[in-house]
Amino acid sequence: MVVTLNKIGPCKYEIPLDKSKGMRVPGIVFTNENLAKDLGSDQALDQVVNVARLQGIVGASIAMPDIHLGYGFPIGGVAAFNLDDGIISPGAVGFDINCSVKLIGSNLNYNEVSPRINNLIDEIFKNVPSGVGREGKLNLSPSKMEDLLSEGVKYVVKEGYGWSSDIERIEENGSVTFSDRSKVSQKARARGFPQLGSLGAGNHFLEIQVVDKIFDVELARKFGLNSEGQVTIMVHTGSRGFGHQVATDYIEIMQEAMKKYNISVPDRQLASAPFNSKEGQDYMGAMGAAANFSFSNRQVITHWIRDSFRKVFKRDPEDMEMNIVYDVSHNMAKVEEHIVGGKSQNVVVHRKGATRSFPAGRKELPALFMETGHPVLIPGTMGTASYVLVGEPKALNETFGSSCHGSGRVMSRSRAVKQYTSQEIGSNLKRQGIYVRAATKYVLQEEAPQAYKDVDQVVGSVECAGISRIVARLRPIGVMKG
Repeated sequence: MVVTLNKIGPCKYEIPLDKSKGMRVPGIVFTNENLAKDLGSDQALDQVVNVARLQGIVGASIAMPDIHLGYGFPIGGVAAFNLDDGIISPGAVGFDINCSVKLIGSNLNYNEVSPRINNLIDEIFKNVPSGVGREGKLNLSPSKMEDLLSEGVKYVVKEGYGWSSDIERIEENGSVTFSDRSKVSQKARARGFPQLGSLGAGNHFLEIQVVDKIFDVELARKFGLNSEGQVTIMVHTGSRGFGHQVATDYIEIMQEAMKKYNISVPDRQLASAPFNSKEGQDYMGAMGAAANFSFSNRQVITHWIRDSFRKVFKRDPEDMEMNIVYDVSHNMAKVEEHIVGGKSQNVVVHRKGATRSFPAGRKELPALFMETGHPVLIPGTMGTASYVLVGEPKALNETFGSSCHGSGRVMSRSRAVKQYTSQEIGSNLKRQGIYVRAATKYVLQEEAPQAYKDVDQVVGSVECAGISRIVARLRPIGVMKG
């Protein structure tokens, strides 16, 4: 497909509405000129056009600067649909439901942590199971796991995995209200329940980082980032096999539902059902249960991280002020109120590889961030910076309150394995003062920093477009990969 991309503003491009292609809305891509040059290297822009053809879409089919090819729906994509005649699509959420980034602060500084970084990463590696299919070390009863699907983080905190103050520092307080565990298959339970408290593999990681530069001192302090040199911990993982099976189940269900509702999609990977249909609402309930599993998974990992710091530093985590900065999702569909065509209405916003980025004043915000907007967490790759941003009011009008979610791949995993050796990657990281511990040599090759876009340009693009603003930059000193 030939896709026309016209620049229409600072770091903003348009794919014009073309009804001959079946588009119902235009495509909008937020990126800078340098990143835009490589957008034709995969079919991600074709996917933006395909999303623009879906029933009930409003506004535009939106893409972030970290866009790359995904399952049906581009990773780095955002789309909102009417509740009355719009659809819900599991492919537009992704297989790793509620994959998220969590940032934990501390009152430790680089000079305290650097001499012990090897011991610390090794201790966390022992404490937090990781790798493909790896199980967690929890043994919660089936009845407790069921409660977790309904209550999310609130339940695991009651079970002793965290502090009560953690809850308000997690999107949705770590518990989505639309969860319905009765809509989850036994196969999803069997795959996912044993994996609670595990990191997984692929691009999932756990990093010990240092606040490298603060761009907004006042706002950073409100977020709990008090000074340059402060040590933080970032966790990137999701719902593991549980969410993957929920997605698998409902993609199959949606493919049958399309026949029932006479829905046509340009790509079967975008299999959908009307939002208000039984199948649509069943998926929302199952997705909500997977989201609560994912929030809980990261919360249990947080408990193991704090325990690892306790063992290495012989201090209580509360004394080290290991408070959560925030936990924010980048694979979810939610009903939200937005201005569409000059009128306020509820729409179902799909974000896949895109982060909710609400500025001050939104009713969904925790009281803690009502006057500032919530932290937006953008991870880099091994050896590159990560960022803390905050949403700008313009994002509500331009992106349904969304921003980017990371660097975005530019190279397939298979190509990266052929092009880079684990030895050279490990040596490069060591030269940068970064200690890395990985479950296999292949994950280092697959996740080579060169396989991703430049995260500095990605976050620079969303700031240039006026949808998010940079608050702080973090650099890794220790990395754990599944």
